[in-house]
Amino acid sequence: MKDGLFFPAEWYPQSGVQLTWPHRETDWKDNLEEVTGCYIALSKEILKREKLLVACQDAREVAAYFTAGERANLLLHEVPSNDSWTRDHGGVGLLDGGRPLLIDFGFNGWGLKFAANLDNRITRHLYDRSAYLPDVRYLNRLDFILEGGSIETDGTGTLLTTSRCLLSPNRNGALNREQVEEQLKLTLGVKRVLWLNHGFLEGDDTDSHIDTLARFCDEKTIAYVACDDEEDIHHGELKEMERELRAFVTPGGEPYRLLPLPMADALYHEGRRLPATYANFLIINGAVLMPCYGSPKDDVAKRQLQTAFPDREVIGIDCQPLIKQSGSLHCVTMQLPAGFL
Repeated sequence: MKDGLFFPAEWYPQSGVQLTWPHRETDWKDNLEEVTGCYIALSKEILKREKLLVACQDAREVAAYFTAGERANLLLHEVPSNDSWTRDHGGVGLLDGGRPLLIDFGFNGWGLKFAANLDNRITRHLYDRSAYLPDVRYLNRLDFILEGGSIETDGTGTLLTTSRCLLSPNRNGALNREQVEEQLKLTLGVKRVLWLNHGFLEGDDTDSHIDTLARFCDEKTIAYVACDDEEDIHHGELKEMERELRAFVTPGGEPYRLLPLPMADALYHEGRRLPATYANFLIINGAVLMPCYGSPKDDVAKRQLQTAFPDREVIGIDCQPLIKQSGSLHCVTMQLPAGFL
């Protein structure tokens, strides 16, 4: 597979992580100071281990948050943006015959829910500004709507996704499941697609992104959100999702090792429940950055992820500011494989 298209898993070696920094013209305007603190904490952990590529409105302002030593790994580019959900508007990094390939998929605000005209141009803007290494090749697939948060790869040719998102009529409505799957195989080089038909989080704008529900931790392990509270609105759907996961098998025909993550305690903002989830963690070189929500369940989730990643440090990041806009840690980041930065 590495002789052709190869889609590395998130735990493979990385050159860095990409962020889009929040600013006053985004939905963060009412809690900009609070969410900026979250971005700084997240960025500092990344900068200890790898490069950080930041699309921002004011490079000098962002640079001032970091020490001289941290700035050695910090790559700043001034780029217009609607918002800051890099997972979904950022380019997806593959290798094509061993050469870095950046695929620029279309982003339409999670099915035409929000403006995305500026975000949809960020990847090309960064590429034209030489934000990536010279060997990186750019592929325009803006004709196909695909958000990074909607796909999970095991690095060996298996893709995990949800039908609620990828078959949403406001994304690629002219395509049926077989046609979408064909596009995924053709563009990402994967060999098979595992579809989850159940699972959701109340307050989620993404139509059940996989990175809010279930995540590959290695080729044989999937961490997933579990809900044992029969009174919780998520209980039935997440139980059905668990049954689907139990029916999946690895390419070798073995059941996956399944690690349940607790359903986060209910959080509310302006009267609506927020889609808080511990599945929205980010794997980086030597560590796993995990969203925390100020709950005793934070420690439960951390212990489970440490089981999944025994050789990496699991670090909690307070994501209570992020979740107010219905996203979390993985949603605002996009890892780039080795050779991109």
